[in-house]
Amino acid sequence: MQFIKKMASINRSHHGALLKHTLAFNAMNAGDGPHSYAQNSSYQGGVVEVAKPIIEEAIATKLDIKLRGSSTIGVADFGCSTGHNSFPAMQIITRSIRQKLHRLDETITPEFYVYFNDLYSNDFNTLFSSLPPPDQRHYRAAGVAGDFHCRLLPESSLHFAYSSWSLHWLTGVPKGVDERDHPAWNKGEILYTTERKEVCEAYLKQYETDIDSFLKARAVEVVGGGLMALVIPGVPDFWDPKTEYTIPSDVNLLGSCLMHMATMGRLSETKVDSFNLPYYFSTPKQLKSILERSDSFTIERMDILNNPGKHTLPTVKARAAFFRAVHERLLTDHFGSEIIDELFHLYMNKLESSPVFLNPYNDKSIVILAVLKRKAG
Repeated sequence: MQFIKKMASINRSHHGALLKHTLAFNAMNAGDGPHSYAQNSSYQGGVVEVAKPIIEEAIATKLDIKLRGSSTIGVADFGCSTGHNSFPAMQIITRSIRQKLHRLDETITPEFYVYFNDLYSNDFNTLFSSLPPPDQRHYRAAGVAGDFHCRLLPESSLHFAYSSWSLHWLTGVPKGVDERDHPAWNKGEILYTTERKEVCEAYLKQYETDIDSFLKARAVEVVGGGLMALVIPGVPDFWDPKTEYTIPSDVNLLGSCLMHMATMGRLSETKVDSFNLPYYFSTPKQLKSILERSDSFTIERMDILNNPGKHTLPTVKARAAFFRAVHERLLTDHFGSEIIDELFHLYMNKLESSPVFLNPYNDKSIVILAVLKRKAG
């Protein structure tokens, strides 16, 4: 009960700060229907099995567990969505910790608590209705709603923190990007492009601030010797835009569809100019530089993962469904629901006319796995 009171107090103290962020529509499509994130997230989920041996090794060799009479092990997934990709990861982590404790001959058999975190607008109903049965998961589950850039859990309550395909999301659109008279005004685009230096710099600055906030919040919650595994989408330092693409360039293809609809009078160009997506895909070098600044965590390893998920979208229809599941709520909030079907039909047509985007081997997007360890003290 005391633990629950602490959680409630923490969430109340940050409620005002959370209201300042326009995050409500960043949540993925709810439910398990044809446009849901649960049915269209194989691209993101493909990385779980690739990350598995790295996470297992990190727990076996890097995780320090000192129960000191405590009978609770805390694990959290920050950015769980509806759980489809979260549950396999939580199974890997809790099983590996349990095996480590068994090898250490711990006399205490701890209870495992897994905290599933996402935004207040996340579909937690689908998550909890999809939970594996207790005899298969061996942990107690709790939902923790809120912005993970802030404190969410009691001090020193976590032994392992996990986040996958979530930390590229920003707390908001970077300052100046949607301001007509600002050097970083991103007219005619919905995401940064390499040709616009000021826009890229604004996005990177916001990304640095938000990653730093996430690390500071987790530094309070993770015990000394505890671990974090962060699975973060990114881009390589170089790729050939004439023959290759990344998720950001794919997103800008979607943006060109909005501009096309504006020229056809389906929506106003001003409306497009005022819409920018709040996420950033860093290079490994950029991410490492940010993580190295932390006073509380050390980088135990960083890996570039080969994401087999990119081969799970064999058709333009599948790729459009993937993008729709991620972006529909943001698009609907800004443009209205009446344009969504038309927008993604146009997007599919553009994909079909581009030999570059049709071939998954041309997708040079990367996934970075960073394993961090909480410093003692």
